[in-house]
Amino acid sequence: MEQESFCANDSLESVINAYSNMVYRLAFSHTRDRCSADDIYQEVFLRYIRKRPQFETEKHRKAWLIRVTVNCCRKMWTSSWKKKIVPLDESIIFETKEETNLHYELQKLPVKYRTVIHLFYYEDLKVEEIGEILHKKPSTVRAQLTRARSKLKEILKEGYDV
Repeated sequence: MEQESFCANDSLESVINAYSNMVYRLAFSHTRDRCSADDIYQEVFLRYIRKRPQFETEKHRKAWLIRVTVNCCRKMWTSSWKKKIVPLDESIIFETKEETNLHYELQKLPVKYRTVIHLFYYEDLKVEEIGEILHKKPSTVRAQLTRARSKLKEILKEGYDV
């Protein structure tokens, strides 16, 4: 019961501090550019401020933020504005060469595979949690993870064959 009151009384600042990196990384993994990721980041937290949702646990809050981020990303891809622009090539600074290479190789995967990979490895969510958030069966999530790993393995193998 104490967890419930804790969630209801969280300040906006503490929620943004706790989840800002997760929301931004997920948005960037979907959009592949900083400006769109910034827009989605702002939209997600604007919706949070406007709705002031109440959550039973932190797990529910995190799932809600992930779901809203994914929905905002999907909405962005269907907008007529996005269909008429040409993205700029942006580079991101990573700490190691391996992180840089992996980031760019992950961007070659289709969005549905990038999403499950991101949620599984970067957000440490279980297959069942990912399924709940994305409204997919756990078996579908497992299949997408398997396919994503296989495709990533092919992509990485091609990079070393050059």
